[in-house]
Amino acid sequence: MAVIMLSESEIHAEVLNNLESKHNLDFWQRAAPGYDAVVLVPKQYRFLLDIALLFNGIKFKVQVDNVKPFLDEENHLLTEASRRNSGIGRNGALTFNKIHSYEEDHRKPVIFVQSLLHARDWVTLPASLYTIHKLVIDITERDLVEKIDWIILPIANPDGYVASRRNLLFPEHLQRRGLEQKFRFRLGNFACSEVFHGRRAFSEPETRIIKTILDQYVRRMEMFIDIHSFGSMILYGYGTGELPANALTLQVAGVNMAQAIDSVKRPYNKDYTVGNFALVLNKASGTCSDYAQAIGVPLAYTFKLPGFRFGFDTALGFLVHPDFIEQAGIETWEGIKSGAQFVLRVVGQA
Repeated sequence: MAVIMLSESEIHAEVLNNLESKHNLDFWQRAAPGYDAVVLVPKQYRFLLDIALLFNGIKFKVQVDNVKPFLDEENHLLTEASRRNSGIGRNGALTFNKIHSYEEDHRKPVIFVQSLLHARDWVTLPASLYTIHKLVIDITERDLVEKIDWIILPIANPDGYVASRRNLLFPEHLQRRGLEQKFRFRLGNFACSEVFHGRRAFSEPETRIIKTILDQYVRRMEMFIDIHSFGSMILYGYGTGELPANALTLQVAGVNMAQAIDSVKRPYNKDYTVGNFALVLNKASGTCSDYAQAIGVPLAYTFKLPGFRFGFDTALGFLVHPDFIEQAGIETWEGIKSGAQFVLRVVGQA
């Protein structure tokens, strides 16, 4: 399996869509301004793909001829880190009875954060777990706990995550590897793609659970954040290129979150880009954040975390060394915290 970076332009989009199905390509990242496309190519299709790219005038370079050693190393590092830290606990954790002793205040705004909707976005899990840590154990912003009800879904796609841990390249549960484009909003219908919406909207049980949460709390939900990797972006709807009525507010809140993250990020990672999903990255249909926005959640975002280990301009941005896991949590929390503070200002409870 080789990883190839493509310099994609708008005139090449249709060509690449055709090649995607014909040569079983797996796009790890679509091209966007300042970003090359990153595609995983099966060995048996390399020669034919090279010819097709050259014929269509699409510039490319092979960055990794065989990606498997990198995946094996990543698994080894994560296993070792888990073994070293298995006995480390955290002081001051609340008891189960204490957690459930608080009555829900239906006047509070709700913020919903989820991660790992896309199975191989491994670094997003520690980011959401760190958010829980800051809200339950190491509480430094008490107003965010007292004035907001939080819903955190760390593993939105459990089947896909387990499968991706066994094999990042070809998970057994292919339909559940990427659930991020299976929500009822301007659905796509390319059946051979890993982001095919399925036989119908909400075709997978995981997406139905997320829909239930969104529908149940939509009247109080002020913000929804869907954490992905990689790219250093904060994106909002709609993926089709249309703008919500409150696009300016989305942009302002997004910039606030991006600046908070940039203030603590690693210096070699580029600053976050904020904007409409289709304008900054690529057109997409049926995304979870679009569904949330469409049903009435005022501030719905997709976060794309940096490529912590290899940087944003590399094909291996999904792979994250254990040394970067805590950093992923720290800087993502700063963005979420800024967003929550914006919510409190907007609803007048700050």
